[in-house]
Parts: sequence; C-alpha cells; structure tokens
Amino acid sequence: MDPDETDRDLLARIVKRDSGALRSLYTFHSVRLFRFLIRMTGNETIAEDVVNETFMKVWTKAASFEGQSSVSTWLFTIARNEAISVLRKRREAPLDEEAANRIEDESDTQETSTAKKDKAVLMRTCIEKLSQAHREVIDLVYYQEKSIAEISEILEVPANTVKTRMFHARKQLSEHFRRAGIDRGWP
Repeated sequence: MDPDETDRDLLARIVKRDSGALRSLYTFHSVRLFRFLIRMTGNETIAEDVVNETFMKVWTKAASFEGQSSVSTWLFTIARNEAISVLRKRREAPLDEEAANRIEDESDTQETSTAKKDKAVLMRTCIEKLSQAHREVIDLVYYQEKSIAEISEILEVPANTVKTRMFHARKQLSEHFRRAGIDRGWP
C-alpha cells in the first residue's frame, strides 16, 4: 500500500478519535520531523516540543486536512509553522547542532568515523552561513527528500521561489565548501 494512502487512512481514523491511529502516524513521521526541526531550531528540547505540538494539532485539526497535498507535507507545514512561532517567542534560545553530529555509523573504523565527524562539522558550519530561507530549502531537499512542489507548499512560497532559493543556496554552499577545503568525496 502507498505510504500516503496509509497516512490518509490513519488521518481518517484520527478524525473519528482513534488514538491508536495517532500513535501509528506519530511512529511513521516523528523521527523525520524531529530531525528537520532540530536542524531548523538547533535545540533538541524545542524540536521535541514542536513534534509533540504538531501531533496535538493533528489530533485536534485532522478534519481540516483537505487532501491537496500528502499527509507528510501537511505535517511538515504544521511543524515548520509551529517552530517559527516558538522561535519568535524564544529569541534567546541558543543554537545547538552537536546532537546531530553525535550519531555515528557503527560500520566505520575510528579513523573514518573521526574524518566524517570533522567533515560533517565543517559542512554544518558552511550550511549555517546560509540565510534561514536557504537553510530551510537545503534541509527539505537533501535531508527530508521533499519535492519542489512539496517545499513550495511547506514554505508557502511559489515553486519558482523554491527553485531560485535552491540555486542560490547551492551556489553559496559551493563557495563556502571551497573556502573550507571540503571536496565532494566522503569522508
């Protein structure tokens, strides 16, 4: 069964107040939302709170889903808007990217793991130099694997704006990577 069909079925059950359906939807999407939000907010606690708030809104507003997008896109839109709201209220929240960098690939040797961590830190530093709008597009394309149409809906901007932001973000990242001595290979 298509994942979006499953999500739509779960949403229909949530409208009927099926808490098991909400748990299933949470299980399917919470990790990806959390990763998106931690990169957006830089704070694990805020990201966790926003994930929870997102699913509370799904519980209360499931009937408002119009089906014009995938459920996943709708969830990311809710999460992004909620994060923006929280960040506006908490301007003093410090940015913390260390949590994402602590995840190791256990199949790597210690040397490879260290090289990957070092490169990942440099790459995150380069990405942080981008504007908020460019960072969001990079995150949604490369980390969340969203299409231009989905990103357009999540960010509530025209698709051509997404394409333009992506073009400029890639160009700026390429220059930042070059200055940082980062090649395209891994580690």
